[in-house]
Amino acid sequence: MAAPSRSALFLSGLLAAAGTAHFVAPRGFDAIAPEALPGDPRRWTRLSGVAEVALAAGVAHPRTRRLAVAHPRTRRLAAGLTGAFFVAAFPANLQMAADWRNRSPVRRAVAYGRLPLQVPLVLWAESVRRGAGRAS
Repeated sequence: MAAPSRSALFLSGLLAAAGTAHFVAPRGFDAIAPEALPGDPRRWTRLSGVAEVALAAGVAHPRTRRLAVAHPRTRRLAAGLTGAFFVAAFPANLQMAADWRNRSPVRRAVAYGRLPLQVPLVLWAESVRRGAGRAS
């Protein structure tokens, strides 16, 4: 079984940090929740934060007691779900870009800059997924 790669651990760290931010500073995430989602935006902020933390745990799955190595099937599944999560989060980035189109040039650059970043994030998750089955 393969231990988590450095790439998997960095992806896990990114997910954990982003997920934690949903609880530490939720207002910014509430503001970009697409209006088409039913219910309170804070609920979607919390759900996405929980999802990111859970995905982080799966990508950096803890060592098993018997073998002291991570389980690649768990990491493979979590990395695949991470890619899907990044795709599912894209509408929030579109909402942010639409909402910030009349803001300062710096804020517009941040909002518009997030859009193409989804592609490398999805590719990164896919790379971790593929690498999860390799022997260490």
